[in-house]
Amino acid sequence: MPAIGRKFRGVALAAALLLLAGSAPAWADIVPGGDSGSEGEVGGGSGDDGTINASAGAVVYDHSKNGSGQAAGPVVSATDWTPPACYYAPALGPDELKAELEPIWEAESTGPEWDAAQRDRYVNGNPYKDFNKEKEGEGYWWDGFIPDGRIGDPGALDCQEPYFWVDTDDDPPADIPQAITPEMLAQLAYAELRVPSTEVSLAPEVETKVNLPTWAWLDGATFKPVSVTASVLLLGMEATTTAEPVSLRIEPGTADAELHPGSGECAITDGRIGEPYAKGKADRTPPCGVTYLRSSGDGTFQLQATITWKIHWTGTGVAEEQPLPDGTFGADQAVTVQEIQAINR
Repeated sequence: MPAIGRKFRGVALAAALLLLAGSAPAWADIVPGGDSGSEGEVGGGSGDDGTINASAGAVVYDHSKNGSGQAAGPVVSATDWTPPACYYAPALGPDELKAELEPIWEAESTGPEWDAAQRDRYVNGNPYKDFNKEKEGEGYWWDGFIPDGRIGDPGALDCQEPYFWVDTDDDPPADIPQAITPEMLAQLAYAELRVPSTEVSLAPEVETKVNLPTWAWLDGATFKPVSVTASVLLLGMEATTTAEPVSLRIEPGTADAELHPGSGECAITDGRIGEPYAKGKADRTPPCGVTYLRSSGDGTFQLQATITWKIHWTGTGVAEEQPLPDGTFGADQAVTVQEIQAINR
């Protein structure tokens, strides 16, 4: 039976509940199994409230240091790289696999040839005997999982190997590249990162004038590093992916504008992006902003502000920070630009 056709397990939920209870479970005490229903989130909650969140699959995400709020959004890789669309991880013990497969065989819904081949693989010793019951507590059956929201992505159907057994102290088979690793956990955590809105403060605030420098800045207290930790508790494996803001890029929404600085890239200095306008600065060039050279007429220009985030990770067996592709997150906001009206007397 292809992995994509099987139900996802409740491993992550059971493990998350143990963490939320404040205990530190021994990995051997966490028993996989149970029916978590269809693909998608298990246990409810997006993690925006800072709680540990269980996703459909074997991975538990800790969002307590992630960005939050309605305006927060996911970072997008600055390259064509994307996190894994599927992975293999521990799923079931011997009794759980038996409870999963025997009702399917008894229903005879998959055809006698397939059922016979499955019995041969998992019961008759070719290569497994009696669901590996003699190895109870010494390992797990591994299965393929698809992260939430990734079912239609390229590569999501690549993890369709039948259940395979891995002893607790052994590595998964070398010919299965999608077997979970700390680096893959870091990449999965990348997809869970949420960063603050990039709507900038502007001065003038409501509307600006042609040839009048418009100051732009972001609250430095809002733009601080965010992180997500992904774990497979059955393996004692985890990785934390961290995103740090490094620059703001301004795109004025029209070619008839002058950027400050000319590159449109406003560096983050002392935790601050740009500089708030204050009285007495009218004759100064803003360190971050734009001067519009023509009116927006009866409409507006769509100014886009995009933050670039430097992303790295650490995890099990990794001594130093490891890089991941930079991410970006941006938003548009309408800017009204009016002509300065001169009155001749």
